[in-house]
Amino acid sequence: MSYLSIEFSVLFPLFFLLYWALAKKPFYQNGLLLIASYAVVASFDINFLAILITYSFVLYGLSFPIYYSKRSGLWLAIAIVAAIINLCFFKYFDFFRVQVQAFITGLGIDYAIPGIEILLPIGISFYTFHSISYLVSLKKKEISIPSAVDFALFLSFFPSLVAGPINRAKDFLPQIQVTQPREIGNYNQAFVLILLALIKVLCLNTALADNFVDPVFANPSSYHSLDILLAVYAYALQIFFNFSGYTNLVTAIALLLGFRLPINFNMPYFAHNLRDFWQRWHISLSTWIRDYIYIPLGGNRQGFSRTQVNLFTAMTLSGLWHGASFTFIIWGMIHALGVVLLNIGDRYWGRDRLSQLSIWLARFITFHYVCFAWIFFRSVTLSDATEFLAAFAHNFTGVALNTNVILYFALLLIVFFVYPLLAKLPDLLIKLLDKIVWIFLPIVWIIILLLVLTTAPAGIPNFIYANF
Repeated sequence: MSYLSIEFSVLFPLFFLLYWALAKKPFYQNGLLLIASYAVVASFDINFLAILITYSFVLYGLSFPIYYSKRSGLWLAIAIVAAIINLCFFKYFDFFRVQVQAFITGLGIDYAIPGIEILLPIGISFYTFHSISYLVSLKKKEISIPSAVDFALFLSFFPSLVAGPINRAKDFLPQIQVTQPREIGNYNQAFVLILLALIKVLCLNTALADNFVDPVFANPSSYHSLDILLAVYAYALQIFFNFSGYTNLVTAIALLLGFRLPINFNMPYFAHNLRDFWQRWHISLSTWIRDYIYIPLGGNRQGFSRTQVNLFTAMTLSGLWHGASFTFIIWGMIHALGVVLLNIGDRYWGRDRLSQLSIWLARFITFHYVCFAWIFFRSVTLSDATEFLAAFAHNFTGVALNTNVILYFALLLIVFFVYPLLAKLPDLLIKLLDKIVWIFLPIVWIIILLLVLTTAPAGIPNFIYANF
């Protein structure tokens, strides 16, 4: 069930009223939230729910030896291996089966590995990340063992289950375990977040995909190089609008339920280098990769060269996490190589030397490096990516332009320079709404929402990160 679907928009208000009718009893609210979260998972496939419940049951059982046993490190390793095996089986089995089969065939061995049709359970990547943060926090005694219901809700909390943000156990479990009545978040802030989500996902994401991205990526050889370049820029904006719009929406839902989710975006295309980009883009993932992969590998504690190896490994794994495809691995490696080269530059020419010379030039280069990597992220196969790049390199002549690229490049440039002002608009709107007498607020909300919905293209777009 999409959070933008009519079904969800009808059911959520009913759930909301029932949820806050239980406001004096957070325990009952948690029970209701767990039922709702499981219902959301089951709406995709009942088998996904069975997998999630089984996963929760196994990891909760392993919590006790991790917390109480003298060999807690061993039990932690067992639990993490179990979590990773579960993720790898459902997400990567077929990918690795094909690679191993090719290797076996290359050796001349006549054996066919049995194929299994496996559906990727909704949210499996995110509840795996949630659970690993829980297991590590348990080992460090940052948290105690929660009740089974609280643990199950922590893994399945529906606003952040489908595509994050990634919740840390030490930050999110206390929000579940409250004993005093919860309070609804700032309702004007929630409204503005929902409004942003609708504008970004329904309007901007769809317009960019339909008019600039999908046609060109489907058949790049038919387009002029400048059309192809415009498609790359458009995809960079599309994925930002899609993912940050989704994050706005689920953050608003969480606020309406009395919860706060971690911030996931901070003007990423204003980054002045790749290190800065990853402190602004999908922040909950980049900090998770840092804390649970990069630092355990050794971080920066074993010399400059080893630090770069650790960085490269962590960012490549980040690419693989996005999907079982070589395109995602190469996307991760492009970012890894960029960060390693940045570190080498910092070491020999001074930290952030380019940014100090010209912050706008640094932002321009960073944006285009990120855009180059998006080509592999968007392409279904490596062959598609190379075809796309070949068309860009060779189609400057002999192919007619399909769009007024000069106009769109000028618009893009204007947007880039007014970006900081646009980022302040939500706060300004919240302040304006705060000044309206509360009895008129619903009327204002409905008018604004109707204006957006009537101008949005038909259909409900997918959340790109729900596929990961």
